Amino acid sequence: MQLLEFQAKELFREYGINLLDSKASTDIEQGRKDAKELGYPFVIKIQVPVGGRGKAGGIQMCHNDDEFELKYPQVMDLIIKGEKARAILLEKMADIKKELYLSLFLNRSKRCYTIIASAEGGVEIESVKNQIIKEVGLGHVSDEVAAEVAKEMGLEGKTADGFIDTLKKLSKVTIEKEAELVEINPLAIMQDDTIMALDGKFVTDDNSNFRHDELQKYQEKSDIEIQAEKSGFSLVELDGDIAVVGNGAGLVMATLDMLSDNGGKPACFLDVGGGATTESVYEALTLISEMSRVKGILVNLYGGIVKTTVVAEAFLKAYENNLIDLPVFLRLKGTESQKATEMLQGSRTKIFGSVEEAINAAVMGIKK
Repeated sequence: MQLLEFQAKELFREYGINLLDSKASTDIEQGRKDAKELGYPFVIKIQVPVGGRGKAGGIQMCHNDDEFELKYPQVMDLIIKGEKARAILLEKMADIKKELYLSLFLNRSKRCYTIIASAEGGVEIESVKNQIIKEVGLGHVSDEVAAEVAKEMGLEGKTADGFIDTLKKLSKVTIEKEAELVEINPLAIMQDDTIMALDGKFVTDDNSNFRHDELQKYQEKSDIEIQAEKSGFSLVELDGDIAVVGNGAGLVMATLDMLSDNGGKPACFLDVGGGATTESVYEALTLISEMSRVKGILVNLYGGIVKTTVVAEAFLKAYENNLIDLPVFLRLKGTESQKATEMLQGSRTKIFGSVEEAINAAVMGIKK
């Protein structure tokens, strides 16, 4: 999940990162009230989950009411890279001396966070030659590492202190929210040598969002996710092709992680919950059938409160009604698991003794 700039800045503000005064709105009436409270001059910034806003005219300076009445609707009506405005951010203008770049991202191949910093900001980092790259493990960035980065960027005195403080706070929000990428571009040196975050990019790890209720307000739910919520179970769409189904958020989360580690791409997180019934599981399969990118279903089920036969009955009903025509890879243990296994014998469900076997079969089966 990628947050909009104003949403990322809400998190930055919670962690004490220096920001300019700003206000977000979704209509011009609220925008007028915000403009009055902020006072001129300020910048009007379109809120879309893509880059290139400035070049597309999505960032406009505003000095008075006449400019506001002209530019607010212009910016609101823009479409940038196929994305319509989801909000408008009004932000006080900055008196900038120099622009820097700073980000932290989760390097999955090396299982660590990596700092990327540069004394050149405001441009695509790929085009910058003098990048500073440091792998910092999975813990918080230390004073020593932050000071090293500041020194390599040629920062001194008050500016270096501000940069170190910002990097440490950025590390804290990144780790505590389990983000994949957090970026400030530009990170500005102001005329008084203080450090200020002028933009913000925040990408969460979809596999960990369930541990962060505070981030759910930023989640734009699809029609399928809304229907799942009404039906009494949890479903979050992801961008892969293997639907992951289980009972209990922890079990489904662990299955997602194992699937990803073995080269599979989850299409959804689906927790049927401890109070699952044949009807609710059937409804869950109905929603999966509406997800066109799904090529297979991985089920990891442990029968505690819920009987595994309930799930078996739902699958048999789905087959009977031609609801699903996808390969199903199932591992089940617990209450009535032997009976459930017998029920599914001869069906299109492939049953495995361990979740590892089921995952390997799912990954190999989808690749064929």
